[in-house]
Amino acid sequence: MKTAAGTKVLVTGAAMGLGKSFAQRAVAERAADVVLWDINEEALKETAAELAAQGSSRVHHYVVDVSDRDAIAEAGAAVRAEVGDIDVLINNAGIVRGNGYFWETTNKVDIDKTMAINSLAPMYVTLEFLPAMVSGKRESRVMTIASSAGLVSNPRMSVYAASKWAALGWSDSVRLELEQSGNDHVKFTTVCPTYINTGMFDGAKGFLFTPILEPDHVVDTSWNEMKKGAALVVMPWTSRLNRAITGLLPLKVRDFYLNSVGVYHSMDEFKGRK
Repeated sequence: MKTAAGTKVLVTGAAMGLGKSFAQRAVAERAADVVLWDINEEALKETAAELAAQGSSRVHHYVVDVSDRDAIAEAGAAVRAEVGDIDVLINNAGIVRGNGYFWETTNKVDIDKTMAINSLAPMYVTLEFLPAMVSGKRESRVMTIASSAGLVSNPRMSVYAASKWAALGWSDSVRLELEQSGNDHVKFTTVCPTYINTGMFDGAKGFLFTPILEPDHVVDTSWNEMKKGAALVVMPWTSRLNRAITGLLPLKVRDFYLNSVGVYHSMDEFKGRK
């Protein structure tokens, strides 16, 4: 897929941040339809109006709480009826809650919401559109924004890490299922960046050779690799190194290394978006 021109693109968490940037990429490449899902109605309307004003794509927006599987099913049916089958799906919606140790968790709803939005939502959203992608035989793409937290354990973000491990394991497994079943026209891409400068991880610290990533770099790299059909996008290079080390070194040596370079203390002063 060299371009999104003429395709139908759906982005979750599209009102702001990375999601808005992905939607902008789709409009810039003249996608036929760009579908925006978000729970923030006010920001969603503003983004939809901004993109529609560019005039190169039909822009549709739906207020959807992706932590609610019934809401996903209802919105999925509406999109299929009003827009048609989706060619490119960007599972971008995500949250991070809390900055303490797991046993300090006082609001158990945060656990449910984190797992529902980061882990289950990509599955339920994809299930709304993947069967038609498979049967339609058109070149199609599904990209899921996971995290480097899905590659390496990290203190003070245990629930978030668990949710992203799940997203990575699911997405990469479906990729293999598509290859195994001969449905190579549908490509799954899983993106695992470190902390991104969107406000979501305010207070988190970069570590050795690993600065906080800029959103445009993440979006540009992810978007281009998705079109190529890349299976896994890990950024920056230090995350790829840490992943390799995790698989090669004895556990105690790995822990000593990741603690020494700052990975295990990167969430010590995390505040997050208010």
